[in-house]
Amino acid sequence: MDEFVRRLPVYLLLDCSGSMMGERIEAVKQGIRSLIAELKGDPQALETAYISVITFSSTAKQEAGLTELMLFKEPELKASGATMFGRALDVLMDCINKEVRKSTETQKGDWRPLVFVLTDGAPSDVNDFKRAAEQLKTMKIANIIACAAGADADTTYLKMMTENVLMMNSLSAGDLAQFFAWVSGSIKMTSKSLDTKPGEALELPPPPQGFQIVP
Repeated sequence: MDEFVRRLPVYLLLDCSGSMMGERIEAVKQGIRSLIAELKGDPQALETAYISVITFSSTAKQEAGLTELMLFKEPELKASGATMFGRALDVLMDCINKEVRKSTETQKGDWRPLVFVLTDGAPSDVNDFKRAAEQLKTMKIANIIACAAGADADTTYLKMMTENVLMMNSLSAGDLAQFFAWVSGSIKMTSKSLDTKPGEALELPPPPQGFQIVP
């Protein structure tokens, strides 16, 4: 891929704590597969979107570095442990700093990254999360969309890092499939509007049925 193509970096921040074991983590894996397949079928997304996956449980790590769609390899996800959400935000900021090309006097850098967060609980590292969330919000280095999944998810924390918060009522395979389908639609919509509406507010498709936008 030409190094001067302006990329749309997309980071998936996925909760892989113990509460996501079983059918839930399998549905997340299937969601990622469907997301990549859907984006590969869209010429604009295929040209601009680059995908990275960051997971958090008792640790946080980048499972897949920022990769063009045709070369993306699905990471092996496993669910266990706690919810080190704050640590995940630190990893995210570090990855964006290292991977996203900045504009120079002679060359425009990448587009502002899209970050999609999926979590079904609250941070285990609350103090670290509050610090990192405030830092992330202040820096304004990405458009962040967070999804609180299921009855135990706490939207209060998500609101600390972004105004774009969705609530899904259950963690069923069907709801998770809808979430990833909505993510692919959001990426496609963003990739199509990059040149026509540069600098304008982020536009997202309507949330899936049964999902609620948290005011």
